[in-house]
Amino acid sequence: MSAWFSIVGEVSIPYRQIRAAFTDETITVYQAYDPAIAVPAVAARRFVAPFKRERMTWIKPSFLWMMYRCGWGTKAGQTRVLGIDITREGFEWALRHSCFSHPDGDVDHAAWKERLRGSPVRIQWDPERDPRHNPLPYRSIQVGLSGEAVTRYLDEWIVGITDLTGRVHDIHQALRDGRDVTGMLPRESPYPLPVGLGRAIGATIPADSGSGPAPG
Repeated sequence: MSAWFSIVGEVSIPYRQIRAAFTDETITVYQAYDPAIAVPAVAARRFVAPFKRERMTWIKPSFLWMMYRCGWGTKAGQTRVLGIDITREGFEWALRHSCFSHPDGDVDHAAWKERLRGSPVRIQWDPERDPRHNPLPYRSIQVGLSGEAVTRYLDEWIVGITDLTGRVHDIHQALRDGRDVTGMLPRESPYPLPVGLGRAIGATIPADSGSGPAPG
């Protein structure tokens, strides 16, 4: 099996792949906040004050990576977990206008710095996590929005916001009870990216997996 893929059960998972819950029109991303931000957002179905537009905000298509980041909703400032449905058009706009947070592979550093200065979106590929936060041998994308991207996210892309905190606590309790939580998790599938966009963000493309980014 190629180093660009991992076998999980009977499924071959590319090293860098966006996996998400999505429909024909929307994709679900996750964020976790303090109640002061989360409660008004759920009520308004959009982010309102005291959410700060001026700050970069990170969205995560992977539910389990979000659980790793917020500790199943136990970390300070991240006790309310939100599922945000945004338009696929908006999500893909973010990817098209993105730049790696750090130089990727053999990229020219001067060119990377120039793109970094002009891009309103940062991306990075981090190890995916299992329900107990153990790293897995393939990666999940995190997308950081700033400037124009935050404005579009707040005012154009968001379709709905759901408070998932109760569900998160139930899954966490099941884990602590030693139960299999697979059936309690959101169902995530490979997100269908245009090949050119996939290459631009460093995703592993099955047709040319040997020419993708080196595992790291």
